[in-house]
Amino acid sequence: MSGSQREPRTVCRRTVVAAVGGAGLAVALTACGSDDEPSGSGKKDAGSTEAGTTGDTSGGTADGGKVLAKVADIPEGGGKVVGDVVITQPVKGEFKAFSAKCTHQGCSVRSVADNVIVCPCHDSRFDASDGSVKGGPAPRPLPPTAVRQEGDSIVLA
Repeated sequence: MSGSQREPRTVCRRTVVAAVGGAGLAVALTACGSDDEPSGSGKKDAGSTEAGTTGDTSGGTADGGKVLAKVADIPEGGGKVVGDVVITQPVKGEFKAFSAKCTHQGCSVRSVADNVIVCPCHDSRFDASDGSVKGGPAPRPLPPTAVRQEGDSIVLA
């Protein structure tokens, strides 16, 4: 063999499988977020909407509160995720809001039904009236977010 040619290098199957498995694990761990991330990390604008949600986030009110949703869009005993906030109506006419970021590993909660907020990542469940943990691995309640009803809208307070 001449000095300018090299023999082809053989890669062991075990090396390829280990590399691909390690990359997959990194992606899976990243998908759940991190407890180290501050809740106001700015990853999403509070006015952005999650899949399956629609909300009038186009403006504010006369005194500066940002419109998150219409009152009619928040069902009694249920709620709606709007960006980084989950808005609930535990009893008729009473609106509550919490961070939509699960306290377990930072996934976004996705649904509210029967006065329970549910995180789909590891099935953590929170009380829709106060954000307290009802089940699952979440270690702390969802932090409250100040909102108020202004006419037919729910706005940031």
